[in-house]
Amino acid sequence: MDALIPAAGRGTRLGERTETQPKGLVEVAGRPLLAHVFETAVEAGAEKLVVVIGYEGAQIVDHFGDAFAGVPITYVHQRERLGLGHAVLQAEPHIDGPFLLLNGDNVFAGSVAPAVAAATIEGVDGVLAVEEVSTAEASSTGVLELDGDRVTGLVEKPDDPPSTLVTTGCYALPGDVFHACALAQPSAEGEYQLSEAVGLLVRAGYDIETVRLGERVNVNTPADIEQAARLVRE
Repeated sequence: MDALIPAAGRGTRLGERTETQPKGLVEVAGRPLLAHVFETAVEAGAEKLVVVIGYEGAQIVDHFGDAFAGVPITYVHQRERLGLGHAVLQAEPHIDGPFLLLNGDNVFAGSVAPAVAAATIEGVDGVLAVEEVSTAEASSTGVLELDGDRVTGLVEKPDDPPSTLVTTGCYALPGDVFHACALAQPSAEGEYQLSEAVGLLVRAGYDIETVRLGERVNVNTPADIEQAARLVRE
């Protein structure tokens, strides 16, 4: 399975740390943030890393080169940052079949291999790693509607969340998600959301399941860096 890693953002909330370098090179526990993401993907069985770069992306290419831990890296440039769905679509020519998607700013305490394994079960088309959040946080992100572990719908930033279950930046997706991303409509902010593309698959009858993984940190602020460092040191 290929692994797709969107890493085009600057990370403005990290302040001076990203004034001259991309978010993916900010150090977490003495290593670049992306090194932890790549390691997670390789440990889960990725045979190729497809990395979407943007802001100061040449620095990422210079740092990691054409392979990580013996796994080849392909770089894709996202010239306009128009949302996660748009980033995914840029990688379509480089991915064949189902793939693992790991957001380039998420650090997981443990393995994401259970998400990959769940996607190989007969009849399952895709898997979203999920976690519970507060109602306030749920209203600011994409929220899942479920029937058991099966996803029946996704609602982006709802005023009245149907649940408090949200995605974690780890997905095992079918290749057809690229077509869904191409069909997705932009949000009011002009961004193309991956959640809408996954919702299109669900409405088309695809079986999208959920799994719960261990602790993880989405690195957006200096405080998140310290929390992520604690995760990888434990």
